[in-house]
Amino acid sequence: MRKDRNILCIFAEYMSMKFTLQHKDPSSHARAGELHTDHDVIRTPIFMPVGTAATVKGIFHRDVRDEARAQIILANTYHLYLRPGTEILERAGGVHRFSTWEGPMLTDSGGFQVFSLAACRKLKEEGCHFRSHIDGSKHMFTPEKVISIQRNLNSDIMMPLDVCLGYGATYEEAEKAVKRTTEWAQRCRDAYPAGSAGNLLFGIVQGCTFPELREASARQLMNIGFEGYAIGGLAVGEPKNLMMKNLRVLNPVLPQDKPRYLMGVGTPLDILHGIEAGVDMFDCVLPTRNARNGTLYTSEGKINIKRLQYAEDDSPLDPKCGCYTCRTFSKAYLRHLYVSQELLAFRLNSLHNLTYFLDMVRGARKAILEGSYAEFKAEYEAKYPEEDALFDAPEL
Repeated sequence: MRKDRNILCIFAEYMSMKFTLQHKDPSSHARAGELHTDHDVIRTPIFMPVGTAATVKGIFHRDVRDEARAQIILANTYHLYLRPGTEILERAGGVHRFSTWEGPMLTDSGGFQVFSLAACRKLKEEGCHFRSHIDGSKHMFTPEKVISIQRNLNSDIMMPLDVCLGYGATYEEAEKAVKRTTEWAQRCRDAYPAGSAGNLLFGIVQGCTFPELREASARQLMNIGFEGYAIGGLAVGEPKNLMMKNLRVLNPVLPQDKPRYLMGVGTPLDILHGIEAGVDMFDCVLPTRNARNGTLYTSEGKINIKRLQYAEDDSPLDPKCGCYTCRTFSKAYLRHLYVSQELLAFRLNSLHNLTYFLDMVRGARKAILEGSYAEFKAEYEAKYPEEDALFDAPEL
């Protein structure tokens, strides 16, 4: 009987060992690794396109997978819970089958969305009462409920319900939010015990811009134990140097053998500085949102395609990019589509921006494995000098 119990313990430990750290850059904290999920292996560092409603806005899954070569996308528990509803998703067999996305998928708990509804939500110990932004109907999220919803979605990576505050919160407010986030994280872990087969559950480090609270939050979550650790509540308006200060505090604290995920970040330099600080995973709506606004990222820097200067420009958007947009169309045609408000503009622009971001993190991974990350990052810093200066600005 004891032998059988030991075998079960070893099996449970094996099931929880999902992340392999392959190499660390010698001149920074940048890491290259592999995260194993039921739907595929994710090679980090990685950028995850945001597919809030189980679709990356304005672009086919086929192009996200085959052109941009995304390894994993996000969906959002709050939005899918409200529409189409968990019963429909459960009947369909989960979010992968419902959407036909065959790769790994991460679902946010919906905590950020709920807490952004400050005017129509009420926070209590048991959970959060809120009104739908769609029809005003009343709902409640508890830690246990968001785990149940995500289990029905059958996402590869699940997030616990947490308390996310905006920039400018007081120390007392942040301390209270960390306490409740930890309590809810424990309830989420209890609802989905460590070693369970299938889905991975990450803890979310909070603490606003107070490094001591960030460290305390991380240690409390590590005591509970998760398959990975997310860093929430940054890129919400704070200066970039302050964001980096809090990331650097967490690097020696968080386990080296677990993936780190910086939520909702960000620009190319946000991502590259985050990688340098030891972060493995990133997501942001910026590439597709900016694409729909005509802002495109290229090997020569950021451009606004709607400017008149591109009206007769027959050159490709980015001669160094191999995406369908760049190998097929001229800047002049892309500008024509955009100023004509043709839907194809949103699709082609989004495809390019996603390809740019994903090519960048693939290049970062290659540089880490080759020990040349500093040189790789410097090339991108030279493209965005004004933004790069913000990372080194003195603290106010």
